[in-house]
Amino acid sequence: MAANIVPERVPERVPERQQPHGPQPWSLRRRLLAAIVAASTVLWLASLGIVTVIAWQETNGVFDDALEESGYMLMAATTDWDERGLLALARPGSAQERKVDMQYQLVVAGRVIQRTGGAPARPFVAGFEDDDGFADVEVDQRRWRVFVVRDRERNVEVQVGQKNSKRFDILEELAEHLWLPVLGFLVLLALVCWLLTGRVLQPLRRTASAIAAKTPDDLAQVPLAGQPKELLPIVQALNGVLARLDAALQAERRFTADAAHELRTPLAGLHMHVQLLQRQHPDLAGPFRKLRDDIGRVTALVDSLLALARMDPLSREQLVRVPVALAPLLERVRATHAPPAAQRRIALTVRCGLDGVEADPHMLEIAVRNLVDNALRYCPDGSRIEIEAMRVGDHARIAVRDDGPGVDQVSMARLAERFFRVLGQGQGGSGLGLSIVRRIAELHGGTLAFGPGLDGRGLEATVTLPAP
Repeated sequence: MAANIVPERVPERVPERQQPHGPQPWSLRRRLLAAIVAASTVLWLASLGIVTVIAWQETNGVFDDALEESGYMLMAATTDWDERGLLALARPGSAQERKVDMQYQLVVAGRVIQRTGGAPARPFVAGFEDDDGFADVEVDQRRWRVFVVRDRERNVEVQVGQKNSKRFDILEELAEHLWLPVLGFLVLLALVCWLLTGRVLQPLRRTASAIAAKTPDDLAQVPLAGQPKELLPIVQALNGVLARLDAALQAERRFTADAAHELRTPLAGLHMHVQLLQRQHPDLAGPFRKLRDDIGRVTALVDSLLALARMDPLSREQLVRVPVALAPLLERVRATHAPPAAQRRIALTVRCGLDGVEADPHMLEIAVRNLVDNALRYCPDGSRIEIEAMRVGDHARIAVRDDGPGVDQVSMARLAERFFRVLGQGQGGSGLGLSIVRRIAELHGGTLAFGPGLDGRGLEATVTLPAP
């Protein structure tokens, strides 16, 4: 499949230089830390305010209960003694119903002469030496917190006690009021931190997306401007890899272009010498004809290599598209291949249901010509080949179908690979024609696909391009 393209030198692409000016690198760690600390501080102050309000309410309740207990104790202190000199319960109901539940004893000379109903008959603390102070004691297997006040001159003590279990009850009640707000603020803090970290780490995702979008056609340097300091070494190392890869690809393309360009002249000269020798030695016409065919295949391979060497460095943005009328283009291709098709009794028809597309006219004609040439090469004599252009939705499709032997599914998936040829066909070729078609389709933002041909037989090659 010869691709008649004027050979051109592949320009060396210089990697982009990083601009010295622009936003300075910023620290991802500092920004993340500042965001989390700021959010934590705001939520901590809000939670502190709510906890303070709840604690104030609970403290007021405890103090109110203490005032209530003090009133009952004063009432008990002014109540007449019974026959034992002890006071009965000064408040109706059981002691367990009271929140603070403080009990007091009046102790004279080591003997309890007056007490509240919940206090033991013996002193809470015996032999207390200080004038006043606190003590932790155990009475009837229960822990008490006791405050003692002494009058040494009259040898009188007032002992006020409270069960430790009552203190734990107050603490549990406070915890019951606090656990839900605290848990809610923890959940809110986790949500805010998750949102903030996602926002701060967004440059990482943008950089990852830019790296993932890199292709052999786009090896431009990843910009360093706006990158966090922690990511700069990775981006710089990646830019070094991209620069080396770009240089290697450019060297390979230059070698391919230079080699193909340099081979065209000696191949043309060799072809002329073979023709001359064939005229001089008509008895060797058969071997010389085979030699000419081999030289023709090599020449077609060189032309294909030149075509690929020209197309590989191009990008979609560099491609110049103009409106192309499809009917004249398809007719030119049909006229070019009509003589060899007629010699083999192959029916070559064109159906154009689309006015035109926006494309590079030279490349588009090469693509269609290669598809038709591929069909002619592998179809037996007496076959049918159809060229059709149509519009399907938002796309334009150019299909070349035949009713030849076709290929199996495994080979069909590899048809557009470079230098791939289906074995057992008995036909020559470079294995680059369909690769050139696929590259042309990619440069136009389209695709090359394969499927069954005419009447479910043969092969169909379809180039899909964006419709104008």
